[in-house]
Amino acid sequence: MDPNFQYIFPAIRGIQAKREYYVSMCPLHLIPKIFIWDEEVLPPELRAQRILNKSRVPEMARYLTEGPENYVFSAITASIDADVTFEAIGEESNNNQVGVLRVPMSARFIINDGQHRRAAIEMALHEQPDLGNETIAVVFFLDRGLTRCQQMFADLNRYAVRPSRSLGLLYDHRDEMASVAKLVALKSKAFKDVVEMEKSTLSARSRKLFTLSAIYTGTSALLSNIETESEEERASLAIEFWDEVDSHVPEWGLVRERKITSGEVRQDFIHSHGVALHALGKVGNELLRKQPRQWKTRLKKLATIDWSRSNSEFWEGRALVIGRVSKANQSVTLTTNILKKHLAIPLKPEEQEIEEAFLRGDDV
Repeated sequence: MDPNFQYIFPAIRGIQAKREYYVSMCPLHLIPKIFIWDEEVLPPELRAQRILNKSRVPEMARYLTEGPENYVFSAITASIDADVTFEAIGEESNNNQVGVLRVPMSARFIINDGQHRRAAIEMALHEQPDLGNETIAVVFFLDRGLTRCQQMFADLNRYAVRPSRSLGLLYDHRDEMASVAKLVALKSKAFKDVVEMEKSTLSARSRKLFTLSAIYTGTSALLSNIETESEEERASLAIEFWDEVDSHVPEWGLVRERKITSGEVRQDFIHSHGVALHALGKVGNELLRKQPRQWKTRLKKLATIDWSRSNSEFWEGRALVIGRVSKANQSVTLTTNILKKHLAIPLKPEEQEIEEAFLRGDDV
C-alpha cells in the first residue's frame, strides 16, 4: 500500500515505562474497519488476546442499542505494528503533548484489550447505523512484537477485579428487578439493617444476615411471571411476602434485636442462606399465582420446619452437600421440593422427576 495514504488521529501523547503512547477518539463506524479480528484460528501461544467469546457479544450489543442515550463503554487498547509520526500542535510544553498521530494505512492494529467491545459495536451498527457517529476512546501503544503484546494483555488484566454481584446490583439502575430488590432490602421489616449491600459473601464475623444478591435472586424467583402495574407494586408484594416469612422464622427477628449474632444463625441454620431464599421465592411464586388469597395461611407451616443444619435427614443432599451449604441449581430445586412437600404444595413434573431420582440415590 502507498505509504502516502495514512490514518490521521487527533491524539494526546503520554509516557508510560519510558515509552510513548497515544490517546485518541474514534468514531464507532471506524472500529470494525480498523480493528480486524482474525486471530481465532491461531493457537493461544500465537495470539495476543483471549479467543472471542461469541456468547457475550449479543448482550453487549443490546446494551448499546437499547440504551443509546446512557451507555458507557471504556477505552479500547491496541498496539500498532508500524512506524508512526506524532505532530504536536506547538513547541511549548503546554502544546507539545496534543496533536495528530499519523499511521500508515498498511499498519496492523492488534487489540490488547477490548475485542468484545469491538465485536459488540460491529453488531450494534448493523441494527442502528446512527451509532456510528458516536466515538470511543482508543489507547494506542507501539507494537514491540507478539511477546510484548501478550505481556500487555496479562498486565492489563492482572489487577482487574470484577465487582461483587451485590455491588453490581446496588449500582444498577437499568435492571428493574435490581431496583425492586433494593426497595425490598431497605423497606422490608425482615431485612431491616441486616443486608450486606456490597459483598456477595459474608464472613463469620459479619453483622449482616443476608446479601443483596441473595435477596435479588429470591425475589426474582418470587415475582416470576406475576403481572403488576408498577415497580413499586412489585416491591410492595415482595415486602409483604418476605415479612410474612419472617413472622415464621424467629431467628431472623432475634438477629435484628441483637439477641443472637448473624454469624451464629448462619453457622447453625439454613434459612438465611441464598439457597433457602431462592427456594422460598420459588415456593412463594407458586402460592401467589395459584392461591392468591390463601398464601399467608399456607406459609404458617414454615414455623414447624427445623431449619438447623443438624437436621441432616431433612437438608442433606438438598441445601447441604456433605454438610456444606450448596447454591447449585440442583440444590435449589431439591430444597424447593422439600419445602413444598412440607407445605403440602404439589411438585411440578420436572421437580417430581428430580425428586424421584434423588430418592433413588441417582446422581441428579
